[in-house]
Amino acid sequence: QVQLVESGGGLVQPGGSLRLSCATSGFIFNNYGMSWLRQAPRKGLEWVSSITPGSGVTSYADSVKGRFTISRDNAKNTLYLQMNSLKPEDTAVYYCAKGTSRGQGTQVTVSS
Repeated sequence: QVQLVESGGGLVQPGGSLRLSCATSGFIFNNYGMSWLRQAPRKGLEWVSSITPGSGVTSYADSVKGRFTISRDNAKNTLYLQMNSLKPEDTAVYYCAKGTSRGQGTQVTVSS
């Protein structure tokens, strides 16, 4: 079955950086588009970024464009999200997603 395991979250000061990883198994990773979603406290689920299979065309929510970079390593079946210039409003649980499946999430807290 599809397994998605996020890691790399933590507490970081405003302006700092984090790199999230999502280890995947149970499907042919190369063949699927992947996404990152997030859910801030008391808010709904928000799409952050996606990457297509193959050539890896990327797309971003306006709120993160220019600060976050999604990437994939097909040899390692792993999805990444490099987050720079973090802001307090980026605080959320971040989820890796394949279609309607998502992992357990990793907490990112941006605070001084």
